[in-house]
Amino acid sequence: MAEEMRIVLRNLDKIDPLKIDDYLAVGGYKSLQKARTMSRLEVIEEVKKSGLRGRGGAGFNCGMKWSFSYNIDSDQKYVVCNADEGEPGTYKDRIIMENDPQTLLEGMAICGYAIGSNKGYIYCRGEYPYVVEILNQAIAQAKGKGVLGDFDIEVRMGAGAYVCGEESALIESIEGHRGEPRFKPPFPPVEGLWGKPTIVNNVETFANIPVILEKGGDWYKGIGAASYPGTKVLTLTGDVVNRTFVEVPTNTTIREVIYGFGGGIIGGKNFKAVQIGGTSGGFIPEAFLDTPIDFDSMTAIGAVLGSGAVFVMDETRDIVDVVERIAKFFEHESCGKCTPCREGTKRMHEMMHNVNSGTARAGDLDLMEKLGGVMGVACLCGLGQAAPAPVLTTLKHFRTDYAAKFN
Repeated sequence: MAEEMRIVLRNLDKIDPLKIDDYLAVGGYKSLQKARTMSRLEVIEEVKKSGLRGRGGAGFNCGMKWSFSYNIDSDQKYVVCNADEGEPGTYKDRIIMENDPQTLLEGMAICGYAIGSNKGYIYCRGEYPYVVEILNQAIAQAKGKGVLGDFDIEVRMGAGAYVCGEESALIESIEGHRGEPRFKPPFPPVEGLWGKPTIVNNVETFANIPVILEKGGDWYKGIGAASYPGTKVLTLTGDVVNRTFVEVPTNTTIREVIYGFGGGIIGGKNFKAVQIGGTSGGFIPEAFLDTPIDFDSMTAIGAVLGSGAVFVMDETRDIVDVVERIAKFFEHESCGKCTPCREGTKRMHEMMHNVNSGTARAGDLDLMEKLGGVMGVACLCGLGQAAPAPVLTTLKHFRTDYAAKFN
């Protein structure tokens, strides 16, 4: 059986998160001190060597992203932490911020040093007001100890818009505008917050940085899957015995997560499906349970790792009903900026409702597949592009459930 390996959660239950002295006592901020003895490029190369890829969903190489901003000459650069954890079933970032806020600040400060930035923002989910208090207290303590040097961090709170988890919509929100994605390119590392080079990384991504600097990129790259090294924090919900969170190497299989850490299906029922990565993730049938959770292996089976939310359903669940509710969620959360998403999410929900209520017309299932294919390539941002995934994957793997609604 797979075992937990805690890197970003290394201090969980070991320190008082509200006392910076506890963090310093376990080696906190030594990695930032070490980074400042290295050249900026050396820090970036170490992160690049680690193979760390974004833990927020896109899976882009972290060190490479940093290098884009490093290479641009600008009077101001920014480091932004995406803590807008709006994916249903996901609470990994909240765990990190609640239990070890200083590791996030240290990771951001290392990034700031590496790209030449003295200003950082944490964009925190609006439903986490108490986390904002924890972060502000942590920032005040770090300033009081002088550990951040000239790097300043400010917390901004979102207002519940799911789309603001997308980095350019998040940037628009920080600037005081309506949270809508931007046309890209230019990408944020080149032209982001207030038109300046901006690195946007997820909470979990930044929390890995101090350990990578401490133990080295080669050490980190030796953990988990070769193409997506390190660990991943997963949150288990749904019909599992243990609704919990775990941090595991990225070569851990879905089956090990559900039956090892999750304790299997509650009530001794049979497994039906699992959705990984939140509402925008595809539904995975039992045939794929031995797939490792790493980014590329998940992509290969038409699924996503995304935020690491693991939503398990047993044999009694009506998967068509579940997907209709998800389609309604995306219709509500679309910002409406681009037509393929604004109209696509609405029409998809309408057709899912008709299927679920038994009033669908012949050909609606094929039409949903065609619409989903268009949205996947034509929508402006990841929200619209991923919105059809639950529909498309259930049509592929659970089509008999749809057919039953026509009888």
